[in-house]
Amino acid sequence: MPKKKVSTVLAVVTAVAVMAGCSGNAGNQATPTASQNTAGDATKAPEDTKKEPLKITMMANLQTTDVPDPTIEKMIEEATNTELDIQWVPTDSYEEKINASFATNTLPKATYVGNLNLLRDAIRNDQFWEIGPMLQDYPNLSKLSPDVLKNTSVDGKIYALYQERPLSRQGIIYRKDWADKLGIEAPTTTDEFFTMLERFTKEDPDGNNKNDTIGLADRNDLIYGAFKTVASWFGTPNNWGVRDGKLVPEFMTPEYMDTMNLFKRLHSAGYMNQDFPVTVKADQHNLIISGKAGVYVGSLGDVNALQPKITELNPSGLLDVQNRVAAPGKEYGVWAIPGYGAVVLFPKSAVKTEEELRGILGFYDQMMSAEMANLTRWGIEGTHYTVEDGMAVDISERATFEREVKPYLSMQIGGISTIEGFLDLKREPLPAKAEELIKDNDNYLIHDPAVALDSAAFNQDGARLQELIKDATYNYMLGNIDEAGFQAAVDQWLKQGGQKIIDEFNASYAAAQ
Repeated sequence: MPKKKVSTVLAVVTAVAVMAGCSGNAGNQATPTASQNTAGDATKAPEDTKKEPLKITMMANLQTTDVPDPTIEKMIEEATNTELDIQWVPTDSYEEKINASFATNTLPKATYVGNLNLLRDAIRNDQFWEIGPMLQDYPNLSKLSPDVLKNTSVDGKIYALYQERPLSRQGIIYRKDWADKLGIEAPTTTDEFFTMLERFTKEDPDGNNKNDTIGLADRNDLIYGAFKTVASWFGTPNNWGVRDGKLVPEFMTPEYMDTMNLFKRLHSAGYMNQDFPVTVKADQHNLIISGKAGVYVGSLGDVNALQPKITELNPSGLLDVQNRVAAPGKEYGVWAIPGYGAVVLFPKSAVKTEEELRGILGFYDQMMSAEMANLTRWGIEGTHYTVEDGMAVDISERATFEREVKPYLSMQIGGISTIEGFLDLKREPLPAKAEELIKDNDNYLIHDPAVALDSAAFNQDGARLQELIKDATYNYMLGNIDEAGFQAAVDQWLKQGGQKIIDEFNASYAAAQ
């Protein structure tokens, strides 16, 4: 994309930020240390000390229909003393473009990828820069989460910066007006959860004198539906668990069986939708919106969409949220995702020297300043958003936001937990409570110990074999097979390649210790 120089230096430009942006390719400047603030001073640098802009090519995911308005891009260039050449690639063709660019040796200097496995072998073959030891030299990059960085690692080494995602959004959304009518408190144990679903089914919580309600609305998704979150309440590992020093699949643990037994009881008693293995998310939502079901287990953020739609149909219909539930004898835990969306890698074919790499890292260090993070997340203050009570309020039309701001979200590094001064959204009370519970989940996370490990057998056969376990899990909960039948499916999983997956993951796990 051709670039035009902006003649005026914008208010977000800082003297130190300009220097940090060029630190990697300016011989007379030291690399910033974690004790220096490279992005907070608003003093303008003298023109005669300003270095030539650092040229950075990058490939970023375009999630809108049109290439973005360049205003924010120019502001970033001015603030960081860079000259950006961004290839905006639509989401649907992004992986294809990555593969083609890799094959033709034309990857840009900063390459964003959503699936790190696409380039894992190339990383092992030393085709990308290792950056882990350098991050401590940058005041903002050094604040990235060690746990999340570990989840991006390849053979224990850090090659990527990451875009932060909440580690666990999971919890319960329930009809508070129903609970209040029946005198039910928010559940804190699996027994109380079961009782809520039972009473929502049996005791006419909507007061229409009809037997037309059920407790739980679930869908055909063992991960983002109710199953995996409820499994966490029983202490089930997150995909893989460490037992006696060895990795074992979650479905080979007693806690997984305990979870299936709870769903089997709920289903046989009629306390949940009977067709949940084939219910899609939209239909699950409709069960809650229409007042047919009173409990939803999944992303707490879904309350943002559910409550307004319930209010349209029933102004007295009120939702509430809850997260901390545990089985008897267990402490609350909740499964976590790896904590990142996309990552950005730095190909050695495009970034030729460590000096150039350090300059690019300096740019991303500035992108983790509050000024740049808020610019790329919210846009221009007074044009796209205002600040109320220390939080952002969107004031732009949706089409304007999507054209002028949203694409630049793809450039972000870090997030609200790692960037001091990064504005959060001002929310209504119920969504605000959901957001607080999402943050509270960070204290109770169950991580996947295999997320950064490798297994060729898993890459080749994991998805196919998982269908055996998925089918057996549903059939057990529906009462079509017993425990012996489920074990028979596990045995088939082991025979058809699962044992090799276990062995390879354990070898990778041992090597990473």
